[in-house]
Amino acid sequence: MDSVSSTDVTQKLTRFILGTRLEDLPAAVRHQASRTLVNWIGCAIGGARHETVERAMRALSPFFGPPQATLLGRRGRADILHAALINGISSHVLDFDDTHIETAIHPAAPVLPAILGLAEHAPLSGRDFLAALVVGIETELRIGIAVTPEHYRAGWHITGTAGVFGAAAASGKLIGLSEPQMRFALGLAAAQPVGLQEMFGSMTKSFHPGRAAQNGLTAALLARQGFTSSERALEAERGWLKVLSSACDTKPITDPATPWQILDNSYKPFACGLVVHPVIDGCIKLRGQHGLAAEMIERIEVAVHPRVMDVTAIAEPQSGLAAKFSVYHAAAVAIVEGAAGEREFSDAMACAPGITQLRRRVAVAIDGHLGKAQARVAILLKSGARHEVFVEHALGSVRNPMSDAMIEDKLRGLCEGILPPGRAERILDLCRRAETLADAGDIARSAGFSAS
Repeated sequence: MDSVSSTDVTQKLTRFILGTRLEDLPAAVRHQASRTLVNWIGCAIGGARHETVERAMRALSPFFGPPQATLLGRRGRADILHAALINGISSHVLDFDDTHIETAIHPAAPVLPAILGLAEHAPLSGRDFLAALVVGIETELRIGIAVTPEHYRAGWHITGTAGVFGAAAASGKLIGLSEPQMRFALGLAAAQPVGLQEMFGSMTKSFHPGRAAQNGLTAALLARQGFTSSERALEAERGWLKVLSSACDTKPITDPATPWQILDNSYKPFACGLVVHPVIDGCIKLRGQHGLAAEMIERIEVAVHPRVMDVTAIAEPQSGLAAKFSVYHAAAVAIVEGAAGEREFSDAMACAPGITQLRRRVAVAIDGHLGKAQARVAILLKSGARHEVFVEHALGSVRNPMSDAMIEDKLRGLCEGILPPGRAERILDLCRRAETLADAGDIARSAGFSAS
């Protein structure tokens, strides 16, 4: 990759952020923004009662400020900065949220918690809200592409480190920052990278996008008051790009012809890291085709893309969060349960005897010729029979996406047992009509317990 050569990266990005209007966006981009919104809200509600969120609430709720924003799926409200943090944590804790496969960024988790709080604090139109959502996602993804793969290889959790720029950009656009102020906001965002891959499998992984949302919103609010920063925070010799990555290419950030990256966003049918979805897809297919049960199986052999073992190599996970980063658990639970949703990555499932025994019979091989959404799965039975499948495009990938109806059903399922009956339909109606809403804050309010 080329080194940073452009001297006006931050300036060009600022002009893109402030100059992009909803009417400039292709219909496909606007549609994808709606899908992203539906998927993210479902994930935030579904994760709202997780132990991770409960612990965060116990630690921080005594220090909440004015009740300005909804805590999705929970009773009570918080100030917009704490709401951004809590909603960001809850939306990512199930690892069920959207993913951009090239960068491994979860695009919505740092952006939507920031701007939903703003929308409740000072009423904003749905048109402005969706434009900010798209701009925020494009900002973080284009910065992410610029440093991929070296930034991720260094051990950063890119959803947090790049996501803060998305939150700052979207928030700054909504509160009407000027060009100099937006450059300050991007500089403040650059000074707040958060996220290490070492934290995968623990509660801190979901803290990363929550803090990125809170930090990005903070950056925009400070910049509005003239709080200064470097105005070349991305490209400077000691700026974000050079400090946080050993190599980068600024063209995706500065080139007006850069494709809309939100179109490559993907939505998960399985509640774990996207890189193991092909394995799950293949195991579920073989289970269904051949009526397989764990006691019939001698060995499960999977061949995967190299990234799989970079991030999901936990052989004996002891918790649901750790199981999300275990290709061994993913294969075993897919065979035993025929599913891989929220329930299949619970603490109970991580320690279930039938699953723990089967995952010890999973053998993993790396194949650099496989794509990130591909896998080969072979199951050798005790009878000597062998069944194989090649997953070319896993369900949920860009080439084999979840339909709108599937994403809406996912939201409905995640709302069950958390929000009152019928509330999911109200949320879906508001999301479908988001462009026409006079007050985008209605979307957040519909997902809390202050809604009538």
